[in-house]
Amino acid sequence: MRRKDRNFRTVKESEDGTEKLIDRLVEEINTEDMTIQDLEQQIRRHKIRFWQRVGAGVAVTLALAIGIYLLIALQTYSKARVLKTYSDGEIANSSYAYFNGGILKYSRDGAAYLNQQGEEKWNQSYQISNPVVEQNKKAAVIADKGGNDIWVVEKDGVKGEIHTTMPIEKVAVSQQGIVGAILRDDMAAKILCYDMEGNVLVEMKTSPANTGYPMDLSISENGETVQVLYLTTQEGKIASEIVYYNFGKNGNEKKEYVVSREHYENVVMAEGAFLDRTNSVGIHDKGFVIYRGESQPKEVEKVSIKKKIKSAFFNDRYIGLILQNEKKGGCELRLYNTAGKKVLSKNFKGEYSQVQIHDSQVILYEGKKCCIFSKSGVKKFEGELSSSIQEMFPISGVNKYIVINTDGIQEVRLVK
Repeated sequence: MRRKDRNFRTVKESEDGTEKLIDRLVEEINTEDMTIQDLEQQIRRHKIRFWQRVGAGVAVTLALAIGIYLLIALQTYSKARVLKTYSDGEIANSSYAYFNGGILKYSRDGAAYLNQQGEEKWNQSYQISNPVVEQNKKAAVIADKGGNDIWVVEKDGVKGEIHTTMPIEKVAVSQQGIVGAILRDDMAAKILCYDMEGNVLVEMKTSPANTGYPMDLSISENGETVQVLYLTTQEGKIASEIVYYNFGKNGNEKKEYVVSREHYENVVMAEGAFLDRTNSVGIHDKGFVIYRGESQPKEVEKVSIKKKIKSAFFNDRYIGLILQNEKKGGCELRLYNTAGKKVLSKNFKGEYSQVQIHDSQVILYEGKKCCIFSKSGVKKFEGELSSSIQEMFPISGVNKYIVINTDGIQEVRLVK
């Protein structure tokens, strides 16, 4: 007996069987087309709803993030919570300076480089009377002001030692470690440039009658251009000059290497700096002057200040001034960009002997007292810390700073 295959069926043909089959297939195809169209519409609607939900979620998240940021950024904090303390045994007898992401510790007996956790990376012993530090991003110098010794250092160690023949009055350094110094004795003043090994590269004599009295000097990042500020007198009146010397190919054909010289009457030009590769500034008692150019700087902007200038500070983006408010008391903090445009003006009370700028934050301190402003003018902090501050700078993290005081090297966070 043969078993039927239920999956097989014989269709009995008729005269109109083919037409019925075609009609049925057409109907099925039409039905399937409608289903695909409906499915495509459903997919489109689903995508729209999905992206609407995603967009709403992103908007909520972004609004929440902005709200949290503004809540943190616009707050004025009054306390600093100590998160960690790293001991350093000679705080009282040492000075500290933020340098290239870490801390340069120096005293009359020697110097050392520490990371932000207080771990010593190198040290150098010496004996000097009055150590001062100047730096230019990757390089720094420790000089014995009034003495004859200069040490050139970088993050990874001491690069050279220089011995001068006359007492050191001012010192500057380039990123490559080229050192400039104003040397002075009872008879005359000289300006010298050295390489890191102590070899004399350039020596220039000055005199009150010819060049004027050298007040300050600064060196460009590449070490080829030197800015010197001179104080002079003409017919019994005080005047100042800014002179740029270039010791590269641009200055070889110039008399005494002078590539730029400008005269300013009735002002005392006492402080200058190269802000970055092309911008430099000269500060005087009535304002400041901005120069632009790497090998042959030219004056591009003059800014007059009516208030008394108490101090000046710089970084590669801003020129900062602390001004005395004569009538209403207190002081004014001002920031200018490298084009000479005023970007911040903020009044504050109290006296602070130390002021410095890190990125877009201005930190002022005196003893335990501290005040911090952001570039946007927000007073981030005003209050007292537990001990007298020797150095303070921001680190990564929300409202986090390194503070060096008599308790050690501390990592702190600003709190309400």
